[in-house]
Amino acid sequence: MFARILVPLEHSAADETILAHVRGLAKRLGSALVLVHVADGWVARNIKELDLRESEEMREDRAYLEDVSARLEAEGLDVDAVLAAGDPAKEIAAAAEREHCDLIAMATHGHRLLEDVVKGSTATALRHQTTIPILMVRAERIKT
Repeated sequence: MFARILVPLEHSAADETILAHVRGLAKRLGSALVLVHVADGWVARNIKELDLRESEEMREDRAYLEDVSARLEAEGLDVDAVLAAGDPAKEIAAAAEREHCDLIAMATHGHRLLEDVVKGSTATALRHQTTIPILMVRAERIKT
């Protein structure tokens, strides 16, 4: 049913929420996972146009993706990883198409009304960018 599942990771504690769900789903269905992180800092958003080198943040993001991929592969899962740069919703949608994914599974923060207006919502924007089904799992709020 779902041969390739795209899993957007944000390099935060919320990632463990979605990974817990897709790990079991992928094992049951025999699905491959495609992890994607979208670097969206200034360098990442302008890297192609200005012919810039990867920033330290982007190198850390790449190392994070490689670490998560290695952990999942050690569990017997088929995993690919993609580091993208730019607008998160657009890049996630593009990666899902390019990687021939038939499900996008992502953690959400559950912002409400004013928070969505102020902070925006990648999940909300993504719904308008793709026709691929999206599984959204609300991440637990971490109290600071």
